[in-house]
Amino acid sequence: MPTAIPEDSVGIVEPQIARFDTPLELACGRTLDSYELIYETYGTLNAERSNAVLICHALSGTHHAAGYHSMDDRKPGWWDAYIGPGKCIDTHKFFVVCLNNLGGCNGSTGPTSINPETGTTYGPDFPVMTVPDWVESQRRLSDYLQIDVWAAIIGGSLGGMQALQWSIHHPERMRNTAVIAAAPRLTAQNIAFNEVARQAIMSDPEFHNGRYAEHNTLPRQGLRLARMVGHITYLSEDSMGSKFGRDLRTDKINYGYDVEFQVESYLRYQGDMFSGSFDANTYLLMTKALDYYDPSAEFNGKLSDAVARARSHFLVISFSTDWRFSPARSEEIVNALTEAGKNVCYACIESPHGHDAFLIPNERYEAIFSAFMNRVADQTAGGVS
Repeated sequence: MPTAIPEDSVGIVEPQIARFDTPLELACGRTLDSYELIYETYGTLNAERSNAVLICHALSGTHHAAGYHSMDDRKPGWWDAYIGPGKCIDTHKFFVVCLNNLGGCNGSTGPTSINPETGTTYGPDFPVMTVPDWVESQRRLSDYLQIDVWAAIIGGSLGGMQALQWSIHHPERMRNTAVIAAAPRLTAQNIAFNEVARQAIMSDPEFHNGRYAEHNTLPRQGLRLARMVGHITYLSEDSMGSKFGRDLRTDKINYGYDVEFQVESYLRYQGDMFSGSFDANTYLLMTKALDYYDPSAEFNGKLSDAVARARSHFLVISFSTDWRFSPARSEEIVNALTEAGKNVCYACIESPHGHDAFLIPNERYEAIFSAFMNRVADQTAGGVS
């Protein structure tokens, strides 16, 4: 817990809830008649309502992107290194909004919410979501907040896919887009990793076909394994090697199957923490949304045609050791934007941290990100559309 709130923090923040009673038609063919979105805001919306920035979260992210909920918090929001006074996304300049996506397990309507038709939790009956579904719900939140045009929409990983989708489906509602450590669609290998994680969850005896809440249990072992597999893909070989190497927990090999190497201990700890805080049905839903995303699908597989409608200025960032969403995947986005004649800046950042690098302080990353956001702030101040 912080002994004092840092000067560059947004401080103590309080989540807010927006309720929507207009039915939301989903790509899967189902409809949510009503739903809630939980969100947080940082900074102040200006009189022109022109300095708003939307943050889209990654797979296990939440609405809590910056600051603290109380002085008892052990750590701040998940992107606190980049949101706050004087930081890349400067809350002296911007009004920042971050929400928990539909289907999440942190306050927005999802599998752990009560299904009004049954009076019990949705569980596996909650509809499968897609990135376009999330973008549509976010557009409705924009209307609720009376934000006609976002100064920028920003996301990393799965959040970057949402930012890209915004630029395609609602080009008139945004001026700038930052797509960080993302991809225009998953490779077969990435889909395979997600399927292994889902099978780990669904094969847990406590999963009960997704109705574990009705049995007063949780598929903890399956979630542990899913998180362990996922976490390996978020790190790089260099970062795992420098952090753990082949270090043993004790001073000798025990010739058994219990935890002996430090890296084994670390992965089990991460799995244990995750299995107690994240919903299994939400994990299945989020990974499927990743698998399904492909904005080029409705344009005969041509990504440049998909992004042709975009009006944004783009920043695309990748990281050298990210093998989950490699620099080559970001370059696909850059090449498509260039072919479509869009304004795009691209940087590949040297980092040893793999996919997780977009969350971690890095001097060059911060410099490039700050330069882009300073230009966004100058646009806003100058009334540039």
